[in-house]
Amino acid sequence: MIFNSLTFLVFLVVVLALYWVLPRRPRIWLLFLSGLVFYGFWRVEYLAILLASAITDYLAALAIAGSANVARRRLYLGASLVVNFGLLFYFKYLLFFAENATGLLRFLGFDVAEPHFSVVLPLGISFYTFQTVSYTVDVYRGFIRPERSFPLYAAYVVYFPQLVAGPILRARELLHQLAERPPARLEDFAIGLRRILSGLFLKVVIADNLAPLVDAGFAQPIATLSALDVWTLAFLFGFQIYFDFSGYSHIALGCARVMGIHLPENFQFPYLATSPREFWRRWHISLSSWIRDYLYLPLMGAQVRDESVGGLATAADAPSERRRTAALFATWGIMGLWHGANWTFALWGIYHACLVYGHRVLAPRFSRLPAAASGLLGWAVTLPLAMLSWIPFRAETLEVALAMWAKLLVPTQYLALGMRENTYLVTALVLLGVIGAWCVREWGIPSLRRTRVLWPVVETAGWAVVIALVFVFLRPINQFIYFQF
Repeated sequence: MIFNSLTFLVFLVVVLALYWVLPRRPRIWLLFLSGLVFYGFWRVEYLAILLASAITDYLAALAIAGSANVARRRLYLGASLVVNFGLLFYFKYLLFFAENATGLLRFLGFDVAEPHFSVVLPLGISFYTFQTVSYTVDVYRGFIRPERSFPLYAAYVVYFPQLVAGPILRARELLHQLAERPPARLEDFAIGLRRILSGLFLKVVIADNLAPLVDAGFAQPIATLSALDVWTLAFLFGFQIYFDFSGYSHIALGCARVMGIHLPENFQFPYLATSPREFWRRWHISLSSWIRDYLYLPLMGAQVRDESVGGLATAADAPSERRRTAALFATWGIMGLWHGANWTFALWGIYHACLVYGHRVLAPRFSRLPAAASGLLGWAVTLPLAMLSWIPFRAETLEVALAMWAKLLVPTQYLALGMRENTYLVTALVLLGVIGAWCVREWGIPSLRRTRVLWPVVETAGWAVVIALVFVFLRPINQFIYFQF
């Protein structure tokens, strides 16, 4: 079941109606079962994998909390990690590693057959695996106590607004909100509905209409693309994936908000970031936060604090600069492969590690610049570099990604255009639109809200246009990009 469908609309209305009338215990069962129904619309047999992950961490957390023996606690935690990451490895990475092992053996002279099997990747397995693992690890670290009510814990795991593509939630962010229903407030319903409409607008009006241009560009033979075409495709796909994924997050947060539940923001205008590090404080915030607290800081040997803030933060207790750098590159390599079982994603991750490391080294040299100049220079450098990362993310193979990047280094490749003219125009207009939207949010809306007469008229007209466009473009049903991860 996908958000941009009539089926989901009916599903949401039914769940909301029951949610606001049922008493506590049936309401928690409703949240649990509605998550299973939502996920089961994809493939019902894969509910077993989702439940296996949830049950494993539920039992492991209880066992960890119930034992004072350090070795036993580590054993229970290890069992949880083996089951969760074992399932993730089998369904997402087994074929990838089998194919690469076969290629390596053939390169070394061994006569081995190609692997002849296929595995269907369970929807959202990377997201719910990280979510359930965070619960067990937080219990182990003593940050939270285990939840003894299985229906309540399972409702947290399978909470349908964010089940398939995040945001990746910590138990302390959601469990207490599911346990006690907040009072019904018209403000929450209004905000939630606006978030849902905003998300649908970003997805079906913008992202889905950029998709044909992106697909056509990446389908062209590399020889027909110029350096300007590569830059254009990098920006164009960067905009497509941003509007697609942030659209999903808007809908997820809106669906939760109409239930009175507050989920953390997952995007904060990332393309206006003034450094690579700030970019990851604004893009997929819940993932960068998870990666920091459960991978990056432990690899550094630094203390993990009981907090959830996006970005790869600096740790004062890191043992050495060398270990800090090694942890950075290892983290980004793993983060890249988390997105997909392909070396293109690993390259994407290492590329971002290089950006973060380069900023870490070079930033002190520009510390004396005025704040305004530093911010403008940082944005002018960060934006194109961040956009270039989307080339390997979108390219089918490593060879294609490297060939596209290589064109950027040849001066003569900047003298031609190989795509339709409207592709460049659309890309420029979207860039201006992103900047304009930020300006309107920061300055225009606060000013208009101070006018009692003009603001209601502008707001009503704006939402009328949004609703009309969503209604027009909602018919073609396209999956969200991050569903494949």
